[in-house]
Amino acid sequence: MSDNEADDEFQDAQEELPPPSSLDFETATAIAKQAIYYYFSNEFEKSRKTVEPYAHCDMYCSLGTAVFAYLDAVLTFERKYIEKASKTLKQCMAVCSKRRRHTTAIQNIGKIVKRPNYDFYTIGEVHAELCYTEALLFKSMLSIIEDETLVSFVKAGFRIRNCFLSYKDCLQILETRKWESKEHKMHFESGVRLGVGTFNLMISLLPTRTIKLLEFVGFSGDKNYGLNQLLAGYEERGGLRQILCAMSLLFYNTVTVPNMSDSDGDLKWCDQALDEQLAVYPQGAWFLFLKGRLEFMKGNFKESVEWYTKSWESPNLRPEFHNLCFWELMWVHSVQRQWESALKYAEFLSKQSNWSRTIYFYQQAAIMLMMKPSSKSEEQMNVDKLMAQVPTYKQRIAGKSLPMEKFLIKKSERYFAQKKYLVLPIYELLYLWNCFRIIGKSQNDLLSVFKCIEEEEVFLKNNPKNEFQVDNEALILLLKGACFRQLKLNLQSQDCLRKVLEMEKQIRDDTYLLPFATVELALLAKDQGDTQVAISLLENAKKNFTGYSLESRLHFRIHCGLMELNSKEEPKNGHE
Repeated sequence: MSDNEADDEFQDAQEELPPPSSLDFETATAIAKQAIYYYFSNEFEKSRKTVEPYAHCDMYCSLGTAVFAYLDAVLTFERKYIEKASKTLKQCMAVCSKRRRHTTAIQNIGKIVKRPNYDFYTIGEVHAELCYTEALLFKSMLSIIEDETLVSFVKAGFRIRNCFLSYKDCLQILETRKWESKEHKMHFESGVRLGVGTFNLMISLLPTRTIKLLEFVGFSGDKNYGLNQLLAGYEERGGLRQILCAMSLLFYNTVTVPNMSDSDGDLKWCDQALDEQLAVYPQGAWFLFLKGRLEFMKGNFKESVEWYTKSWESPNLRPEFHNLCFWELMWVHSVQRQWESALKYAEFLSKQSNWSRTIYFYQQAAIMLMMKPSSKSEEQMNVDKLMAQVPTYKQRIAGKSLPMEKFLIKKSERYFAQKKYLVLPIYELLYLWNCFRIIGKSQNDLLSVFKCIEEEEVFLKNNPKNEFQVDNEALILLLKGACFRQLKLNLQSQDCLRKVLEMEKQIRDDTYLLPFATVELALLAKDQGDTQVAISLLENAKKNFTGYSLESRLHFRIHCGLMELNSKEEPKNGHE
């Protein structure tokens, strides 16, 4: 459908719309579908104006308006947008509540013993239940940035638990209700698959000790079940939330899996899904962005830059969306050692984004250090200024500092303690963001990175030693070991990583290097087919090290690694 055809069709529909107070279900879902089409075609204002006139009386239009406000809040992190989103979500929950079936306390107790007969629920009541659950979930997540205290965080946790239980009720409605209309069921089913699938998928990725705690309070998560639910929602092509199921799967396979594990997502499925979506939304910024991410995952860095550039140059694109593309472009150029281009995007982020100035300033300074500015030059003075600003923008959420910000603040302090010197700061970050395995897909780029690491090793040996000498040497050995592993030079990789562990008693500050080296050894064993050795090393990394920087980040990777390795062992054990 072309933009003009879509506009004409919507204008015809608008002329026949009933007054806002009597909007029927079919008309409301048609308006919502049109808003979704506009949104993913970059017609953001059209999309907003499509649903806003009915936000006060219709649950789907109210939910659409609330989601737009929520996206404004999380993309900008500005107080006025956060407050507007909170107000809009409250209105949405109120609109949905009027349509929900309200039960007495006695009836609620009865639900524990016996499931209600959902055939007595009207179409409006079952969809109101689903829309209310979605609005409550967005409100819960927004409250974490709205009020960054521990109390707010705990309250959000209880609300999210209620959402999880409500999605389970919606699944019961889907499976037990007698549906008279295929369309009514189709829209409801796509929403249930989206919610149940995403919850299961995200919970399954959490570390074991966290999952045990969540299971105690009523949560559960199964990765394969979650993926199958999302795929079922995606295959329901006419469903209102079908495109959101596609987005969830695409982000999971191209962003979540690469960041948290040592394996690729389902890139073949992503290729197929993106071809389908780009055929419908050729200028759609989200799908252009995800295509860029997919090419990055394949190691096609030049193609990745082209798609990311198409994404942020898309017509009518909101300025806040640019920052997502700039973040990716900064790393793609860094992987290729194109420091001037990487610096350009780092500067954009420092000036335009409110997400984390601490991270942005450090990254900008780190890229400038890779360009080796001369002493007392203007560039060197800018690096000093940026490093000095890194600690001043530290954030606290739920009463705690962000782990990556804490890590980079320590590194900025190290910079000055080492007389304005750091060891390959961008490559250290690339390793921590789990990008070395992606670089390994381009042998030329990997060899260039390795050469740079070796040059730094020679520089370190030929210059006066300082109190952090062992820490610096251990970092170089970890990076070399990671490169050797990607080059399939297993013995050399093992040698470097074991040397890091032998430095345990001499390392002063960078104790994170020890568990990370242990995990790298485990992954090396996995590459060689030594599954039991790999599992043992991952368990050691989890149990024998504590209190180091970025501990939670590594625990996610350990959990994903153990899940993958244990799944390989299960058929063998079952056969025995």
